[in-house]
Amino acid sequence: MSFNISRRGVALAAVLFGAGLVAAPAVRAEDTLGTPVGHVTLTAHSADVGVGYTWGDGTLTYGHHTYHFKVSGGNIAAVGFSALKAEGTVYNLKHLHDFDGSYGSLAGEATLDKGLGGAVLSNSNGVRIKIETATEGARLAAGAQGLTFTLSR
Repeated sequence: MSFNISRRGVALAAVLFGAGLVAAPAVRAEDTLGTPVGHVTLTAHSADVGVGYTWGDGTLTYGHHTYHFKVSGGNIAAVGFSALKAEGTVYNLKHLHDFDGSYGSLAGEATLDKGLGGAVLSNSNGVRIKIETATEGARLAAGAQGLTFTLSR
């Protein structure tokens, strides 16, 4: 689940909450995700006209090593452009190769100028990443979001 609220987009965020597109979590993410095993930082850009595309790169710190990865993906219903910086905690990563894959979440974003948000992403290998985001730009998005992380080799 993800949402970004800008200083100027509070009313729009209220509409998203009211429409049921974005819901506040009832339980803190740390309570259900388990023990942290790694850390990620990433930068990405999103450009959207109906269907959106996201691209960027990041680093994974895991087992006292740092690994670089590429970010790609999209959003089903979005319009605008935004730049994103994120940091997060990695859970349930038992083997490095399990990090690669498609991560999904339900997302809502209302950014006009600058915004803050967060998400819990998960892939089919059971890896979960709780991220906190800072965005800049002008973008409105709601719906399913998918990101693919691919380790650089």
